[in-house]
Amino acid sequence: MEKGEWDNGTSLLEFLLLGSGNVPSLQAPLFLLSLIIYLVTIIVNILIVVLLVAEQHLHTPMYFFLGNLSSLETCYSSTILPQLLASFLTGNRTISAHGCMAQFYAFGSFVTTECYLLTAMSYDRYLAICQPLLDASLMTWNICLQMAAASWLTGLGFSSVVTVFLSQLQFCGHREIDHFFCDFIPLLELTCSNTRLITAIAFALCFLSIVFSFVFTLASYVCIIAAILRVPSSMGRQKAFSTCSSHLIIVTVFYGTLFIVYMMRRTAPLRQLNKMLSSFYTRLTPLVNPLACTLRNREIREALR
Repeated sequence: MEKGEWDNGTSLLEFLLLGSGNVPSLQAPLFLLSLIIYLVTIIVNILIVVLLVAEQHLHTPMYFFLGNLSSLETCYSSTILPQLLASFLTGNRTISAHGCMAQFYAFGSFVTTECYLLTAMSYDRYLAICQPLLDASLMTWNICLQMAAASWLTGLGFSSVVTVFLSQLQFCGHREIDHFFCDFIPLLELTCSNTRLITAIAFALCFLSIVFSFVFTLASYVCIIAAILRVPSSMGRQKAFSTCSSHLIIVTVFYGTLFIVYMMRRTAPLRQLNKMLSSFYTRLTPLVNPLACTLRNREIREALR
């Protein structure tokens, strides 16, 4: 945003987030609903982290990655929902240019980090089910720490690159973002700069993070399901599948909504559907993920009791 100025010379101070539209009668219900979702998400995810730290028998690679995921979901929710709650409460839907870039950076970092954390979790499940004799030697605490650190650092690094290039663009004309948070494509729709370079960079990084992670996770689960089907007893198959079913739910919800949102063309008839699906994976996914883990996991339920 060259020297923080618009082409017409007025200062670039803020964007207007159109969100779901200016409907005063819906502000109070949406505020209450979003507040409940946010509070429950934060409480549940923090409770899971505290539980996994406090209970010694849950100090395994699977629960270590689950704790990282719950920490990530807490940060993820806090990137978008507080600003959204403030806009519902005050009616002020503007966000500063620096605040917008900070929100985009944090959102991109956490989405990328989640892709790699889910990949690490799928690899852990693959070893536990398909290579049980090698699991203990290949998934040591040092390796788990390195995989988790690499996931967080890669997410922060990839998002930094895109944010730096995005902040150099010139934004012309109106300052209305047709979304409820600062996302990549809605921001590109406002720029009058050449976007070929940043589009190519973003595509390459998305391929490395989202597509590569999805393909690796999918391949892991193909091997896992094939191994489970070879188990002779139905009780054994059920026990093996129960160890990865919650993670499979998280992967399906996360990648399903992510691919639909970002592969869907932002034409006028589909924009509302796009925003609705974006709302689902930014507000509800951080709540659905921990609930899927706790409700379907016997060890966590017993630890909670």
